[in-house]
Amino acid sequence: MRLTKQTNHAIRIMMYCGANHGQLSQIPEIANAYGLSEPFLFKILQMLTKSGLIESVRGRNGGIRLAREPEEIRLSEVVRCTEDNFEMAECFREEGTDCPLVDSCELNSALREALGAFFAVLDKYTIKDLSVNRHRIDRLLGIDTTKRAANA
Repeated sequence: MRLTKQTNHAIRIMMYCGANHGQLSQIPEIANAYGLSEPFLFKILQMLTKSGLIESVRGRNGGIRLAREPEEIRLSEVVRCTEDNFEMAECFREEGTDCPLVDSCELNSALREALGAFFAVLDKYTIKDLSVNRHRIDRLLGIDTTKRAANA
């Protein structure tokens, strides 16, 4: 299984906001830090906002931030929010399959177990876990820590 670029960037956006420790993050700064176009970033942010993972503040001094504390947001939530489906094989489809073995084959069962294990591991990690090396992340992403210190 391979996660989409959209999911990869959603996780990175969440990490950026987590590293920014509750302060508003500016869309252009995030786009610049990751080399993303702002329209692509907005597309991802719509999903994250709709799912309640990101909070958007409008206005001249607006921006985005995590909607909950970074230790409360599981990596699995972000992945489930941004991925369209988790059909690992034809027999995962809700509308059925043409496979004559679907009712007697254990492939579906094995793949469902594997997918469950995948999400069990992702459930163990939070955005805080991914942003644990905050000082290094701040430096690498160009996060201005003086704003954070001024607002503290």
